[in-house]
Amino acid sequence: MAGGTNGILFEADDTSGRIATYRPTGRDGNNPFFQQLGSNGRTCNTCHRASDGWSITPAHIHERFAETLGSDPLFRPIDGATCPTDDISSVAAMRTAYALLLNRGLIRIPLSLPASAEFSITDMIDPYGCSQLDSQGSGVISVYRRPLPVTNLVFLTSITWDGREPDLRTQALNAALQHERPKTSPSEDQLDQIVGFETANYTAQVFDRAAGSLRAWGATAGPVAVSDQQFLVGINDPFGGNPTGALFDPDVFVLYEPWLQAPHTALTPARQAVIRGERVFNEKLITISGVAGLNDALGLQRIAGACSFCHDTPGVGNHSTDLPLDTGVSELGTRDLPRFSLSCHSGPLAGASFALTDPGRAAITGQCADIGKFKVPTLRGLAARPPYFHDGSANTLMDVVNFYDHRFAIGLTLQQKRDLVAFLKTL
Repeated sequence: MAGGTNGILFEADDTSGRIATYRPTGRDGNNPFFQQLGSNGRTCNTCHRASDGWSITPAHIHERFAETLGSDPLFRPIDGATCPTDDISSVAAMRTAYALLLNRGLIRIPLSLPASAEFSITDMIDPYGCSQLDSQGSGVISVYRRPLPVTNLVFLTSITWDGREPDLRTQALNAALQHERPKTSPSEDQLDQIVGFETANYTAQVFDRAAGSLRAWGATAGPVAVSDQQFLVGINDPFGGNPTGALFDPDVFVLYEPWLQAPHTALTPARQAVIRGERVFNEKLITISGVAGLNDALGLQRIAGACSFCHDTPGVGNHSTDLPLDTGVSELGTRDLPRFSLSCHSGPLAGASFALTDPGRAAITGQCADIGKFKVPTLRGLAARPPYFHDGSANTLMDVVNFYDHRFAIGLTLQQKRDLVAFLKTL
């Protein structure tokens, strides 16, 4: 780790340039975040690496596997394998057992369906045999998800993909119990220190191989600027819930507007693309339809918005209120994930049926209205932590852009797609 008077804790190369983490409180290498709290050699840092935007990426996972022949603490069958009972008796067997982790950076999450759920699982295709259902379609299912980054957490309005944790302290406790397997629970002081460490991290891209320094000529990119970003829940709520009374501002990101005032020689084609991409993000009209948690909640079949409508937190890009949404990622799915058929037998959606790879928040609440819903993640540090979506089904940012362009029939031109990707890489 690299320190310095500028407060940068760590800088690392990533897929498009360099990412950096800033800590106003300074370094804290002795924090319990980096200590083994359990019995399997793991720490919080096992699955949350600064070089990966405080998540983990398949490229580095493959490196760790190759260097240790699968003995790195990351490779534990309890959640790193597709099922704890997988054969790991040889390196070849481990490659199969840890395929989802190696190829998509997915961790297995076992979820017990609520006894009072409004739905039952009527059919299941589970290539790993790691979900156990009774004759009523209830029981424990295994879903596979990307580790969320433990940085920029002061802007969060929902914790974990399905929002099952009420606060960061509880999340730290349950993560340690589930993934590190301690004989005794972490102490109150240890949990406080972990949360303190996580909430002092600010991460963002600082250099782009095409556009150069992202802080040149007055641009306000980088983690120091993120740490200065004002935030309160609902700060830019498009539904009018802003506690300050201010109207929704679709210009969520204005990082590169200063480049328009830079000398002509400084405004390279790559920087022009980033500026255009920022404007596509803020301004390109998207007719939002069929999004559970949004269209149904407002009683509107169509909503005129933009990328910034859901990623509305100024300068950061997550949603400024707790608003889990179903944009259809789980319905699309991939062949290497289980697929569940859900039938709603009670509640407002009784009679409805769904087929998807992950029930999302519904596995926590038991409500059919929450089927397929996930939190809106922050957009900072994207270049350092592919693949994307909760299930890692989008390998690149262009895949993400293509998904939404198709999903909402946006009609982005090839140039607009490239510009948008160029911008997203600089966050």
